[in-house]
Parts: sequence; C-alpha cells; structure tokens
Amino acid sequence: MQAYAKFSGAPLTVNTINNSWRAPKGDVPVLISEDTVISQPAKILNFLRKQKYNADYELSAKQGADTLAYIALLEEKLLPALLHTFWVEAENYCSVTKPWFASRIAFPLSLYMPGKMSREALNRILLTRGGPPLYSLTEVEAQIYRDAKECLNLLSKRLGTSQFFFGDTPTTLDAFVFGFLAPIYKVCFPRVQLQEHLRQLPNLCRFCDDILSCYFRLTVSGHSPAGQDTADANLQKLTQLVNKESNLIEKMDDNLRKSPQHPPRKLTTLKLAAGGEGSSPLNRLSP
Repeated sequence: MQAYAKFSGAPLTVNTINNSWRAPKGDVPVLISEDTVISQPAKILNFLRKQKYNADYELSAKQGADTLAYIALLEEKLLPALLHTFWVEAENYCSVTKPWFASRIAFPLSLYMPGKMSREALNRILLTRGGPPLYSLTEVEAQIYRDAKECLNLLSKRLGTSQFFFGDTPTTLDAFVFGFLAPIYKVCFPRVQLQEHLRQLPNLCRFCDDILSCYFRLTVSGHSPAGQDTADANLQKLTQLVNKESNLIEKMDDNLRKSPQHPPRKLTTLKLAAGGEGSSPLNRLSP
C-alpha cells in the first residue's frame, strides 16, 4: 500500500501501531480518511483511485487484465511460500519472526499473539494447498516452494530488462510484486530457500533495489534520510523549546529578586494551658 501511494502520489500519513488486533476493522493496513475507514488492499486501492490517485492511468485494457492475472498468480503461488517462510518454518519463526513481532506487542499479549498468527498462517496454507494428492505437511511444503520458484521465474521473465513491468512508470502490479518480494529479499533468515532462489534472478533484485532507493530512499545503513531529517528537526524544536523555557525561568527568577521583600510574619502559636484533671480540652488551648 505504501508503494502504491508513492507511485500514485497519494498524500498518506503512515501511523505505526503495536496493537494491530485492535485496529479499526480488525486488520491492517487500514486507511482512515475523515469519517471513512477502509481495510483490505483492494478496497484501499479502489478508494484511492476514486480520489484521482491512479497509478494505472496510462495502461491499456490488456495491460489492466494482465495486472489482475499476475496479482492472482502472486496470491495463489507466492503467498503460501511467503507465509511458510515467515510463520511456519521453525528456525525462521523462532529466531526472526516471533521475536520481531513480540517486541512490538505489549506484554502479556506478546507471549500469545505471535503463536496465534503462526497457527493462522499454517491453517491458511493447509486450507488452500493441503488437499489431495498432498496429504502430509512435508508434501505441502515441497509443493508450495516449487510453485513459488516457478512464480518468481515467470515474474523475472515478464520483467526482462525493463525497469518496471509496464515500461518506465510503476503501476499497481509493480506495487504488488514489490510488496511480496521485498520482505523475502531483505529479511535475514537462517533458512533462505526462497531467498536464495530470488537472488539468482538479478532483474528482480534490481527491481527491489530501484524502488527502495527511488521511492523509499533507504541508505546503506537501512535508514531513511527523510526520517533522519524529521528526527533532526524534532530535536532542533525540542532544543529551542528547552532554551525558551530556561530563559523564561531565568527571567522569572530575576523578577522575583527585584520584587519588594516583606518582613516575615510572626506565626501564631498555640500554647497548652496548665489545667486540672477535669479541665475541658478546649480550655487548655490559649493563643
């Protein structure tokens, strides 16, 4: 969604949340525009297009049909392997995905939510790809990775030597492909079966690098210069605010010193009067 917004020029403000299960509509990404709340990528794209932010404006009808066909191919062939790589492959899940997501979820839900998401990913894979003749999880895993590698080969062949899939301008298809490939390409997993195959397709790697450098402006260290500029600007504002408050305190201190001083007032004291055993407690107190 971020890639499409950048391609189409939509002025989005990205708000990162740590409690995605409490997001409006119960899912992310969610687009909030005034009183309108929209979830699911396809619905968000349609909304942006209605607002005249259309990355496919110059595509022909055939190219539009090709876009839908390749997006369906991504979701059928590549998505199961992507889910397996992140959420089901035990070594990747335990060393990367689980700590990564748990670090952004409040305790004690951080102990529960990653496991729930892992089970949901496995159930989705088995529901869509676990039918006959694939009966065991091992057979399902082997098949989804074969399909994913075949999908990557088709994408590589379709891209060829072009910068983007339909020429020199990025479109919806480029945003979808980038959204699927960039996590596989950039996340450092201990088990890298799909990542190794992707790295053998240099045009797809170059495709990801170009979008990251041109539209997300990632530096070698992985930080965005725009983000760094924002942090520097915030730090400068904070420094100015602190200096302003400090000057105000000094001014108040000077005014206090120059103000006329009044002699201290003698406080009224309470003395305990000596009284007999039967004296009233009120009669024992005198100013």
